[in-house]
Amino acid sequence: MKISETDILLIPGYGKPLPGHWILRWSDKMPTARVVKQAELHAPEKNEWLETLVKEIEAAERPVVLVAHSLGCILVAHGTHVLKDKVKGAYLVAPSDWDRDGLVKEFDGGDFKPVPREPLPFPAHVVASRNDPYCDHERAQELATAWGATFQDAGEAGHINLESGHGPWPEGMMSFAHFMKRLG
Repeated sequence: MKISETDILLIPGYGKPLPGHWILRWSDKMPTARVVKQAELHAPEKNEWLETLVKEIEAAERPVVLVAHSLGCILVAHGTHVLKDKVKGAYLVAPSDWDRDGLVKEFDGGDFKPVPREPLPFPAHVVASRNDPYCDHERAQELATAWGATFQDAGEAGHINLESGHGPWPEGMMSFAHFMKRLG
């Protein structure tokens, strides 16, 4: 599947992505990509976030591919029952483990937990780091298996965000291109 033939919805995680974050850069580089803008980024509610995502999917004019980071990955897992019709695949980067107590001091995970473990109804690929402070590597592998996703070990890449040195993240763009090719 070609990027130009799809609507790429970029789903950030908890908190506002900082300027230079790879998700914002990808939005600038891919003409068919757009960031899903949630109203509340620091006190998210699953149903509100899911409603916003569904509206973005319904507005899409082409097949949809989701690209999610952190809590955005968990949102995708929670929304499988409403996302399955138009979504052709999901590229999930650094899922965060909200079942772990004290993950973020300011937010306890709210209604995003427990983290769903049902298979996704579309092809998915999980990219995870060996030293992500928000999700142990083994837990990320377990989630990928439960979701029926392929798994990519990103090495020691932190949370694969700006703070861990992943602004442009060219390796991610190459991996995403391979994922898109796999979608046919």
